[in-house]
Amino acid sequence: MRIGVPKQTDGGETRVALIPETVKRLAAKGVEVVVEAGAGSLANYTDAMYEAAGATTAAGADAVWSACDVVVVVTAPQPDVAATMREDSVLLGMLAPGADADLLRALLARHVTSFAFEAVPRITRAQAMDALSSMSTVAGYRAALLAAQACPKFFPMFMTAAGTLTAAKVLVVGAGVAGLQAIATARRLGANVEAYDVRAAAKEQVLSLGAKFVELPLETGDAETAGGYAKEQTEEQQRKQRELLADHVASADCVITTALVPGRPAPKIITRDMVSGMKPGAVIVDLAAPAGGNCEATAPGDRTVVDGVAILGPTNLTAEMPTHASMMYSRNTLALLDLLAPEGDLSINMDDEVLRGAAITHAGEAVHAMARSALGMSAEPQTAHAKASEGVGS
Repeated sequence: MRIGVPKQTDGGETRVALIPETVKRLAAKGVEVVVEAGAGSLANYTDAMYEAAGATTAAGADAVWSACDVVVVVTAPQPDVAATMREDSVLLGMLAPGADADLLRALLARHVTSFAFEAVPRITRAQAMDALSSMSTVAGYRAALLAAQACPKFFPMFMTAAGTLTAAKVLVVGAGVAGLQAIATARRLGANVEAYDVRAAAKEQVLSLGAKFVELPLETGDAETAGGYAKEQTEEQQRKQRELLADHVASADCVITTALVPGRPAPKIITRDMVSGMKPGAVIVDLAAPAGGNCEATAPGDRTVVDGVAILGPTNLTAEMPTHASMMYSRNTLALLDLLAPEGDLSINMDDEVLRGAAITHAGEAVHAMARSALGMSAEPQTAHAKASEGVGS
């Protein structure tokens, strides 16, 4: 089996799908790994390091895309690039299922079997493949640092000759993996932290990190999916939520929002009126910016100032920490590759619930519900063997 690792720089990408540590483990199983020259340079993994681990360095992208049995990526390729893949080959990465119909058509035309980390089932045996959690950990950590940098106040309490300076107050909205990491990091920096999540189960995790859990008198019912994600709330529930959160937002020096609903635009939790009610110099870091943002005033990929409040909409915080982000992602990739080629030879077992759930295209057919929706097809594939799970993580 030959695995290809292309260089990816679109959108300021700095991560690489496999690092030398992982390449060495694959090479020990007899797997040939071809790495495009410079693929890991922005993550501080040199071509020499890959070659020492047993990889072959290719001068151009074509030797990766058109000549490998499996191509592993961080983010989805452009449709014209996917169209150069070897027929019946495999693509593995963060593919944003359903986001690009042209990409799906290119994969289907080449009979490429594609697996998206976003679609990996959230079950115990798939934890080692949970790239979403890995990247959310990085994003949550960086979000807290970004908030601390942008905040005009110290995060910790300071006892100085000029008197005592109180700790900054941080509100984290959404206590998933990214939110919990933001809470933990802000707490380590000394901030006074409170957090809100529509899922009641998040309370214990928030409290365990030394933060205060914001409890709102809302009737949210069963607000959690089987995969542990927050369910989308009704418009009335969201309206009431915004009303009850307004005072907490107004009193915060920094607000970090992380609320996402799989496959849907991010819920608008902070209105422009709520922004206007915040303190001058306050900061919002909107981690949901790639999905439109949790704040109505967020400009994805940009920094705006509204009524003296700085609103940051980062779209790829993980790229700001490429060495460890690539290491974590590479280990997730290796775990999935071990399912695809347990003995070093490619063997796609679509009866395996993890592979079946993560599959987006297979045997010339779109097998994931979100991919089929993007192509204007019915939710269910015609081929029973190719049927895949409909749940996608966020």
